[in-house]
Amino acid sequence: MGKAVQIQTNADLGPDPVAQRAVAGNARLAILGGGDYLLRMLGPNTPKELGDAVRAFATNLQDIGMNALADVPNTDPAQAARLRDGEASRIRIAQLCK
Repeated sequence: MGKAVQIQTNADLGPDPVAQRAVAGNARLAILGGGDYLLRMLGPNTPKELGDAVRAFATNLQDIGMNALADVPNTDPAQAARLRDGEASRIRIAQLCK
């Protein structure tokens, strides 16, 4: 999931505003879809602590993606908080998977 977001976020179609908007839209959809993917792939035998962390992270990704699609900038206080929470959740999940 992270690779898809990275690819879509870093695509360079040049300076054309329409192309830049297309790249941004694809990145936002990758974030939104990534949250859905994580929720669907979470198995019933996932340890509770890890499952709870993944569900929270996935829901946060969906919120980030949907707000980004609505043109809420990353500088918006609520969106910035979602981004910080998402990064903290990502780190927590990585720790739980060690």
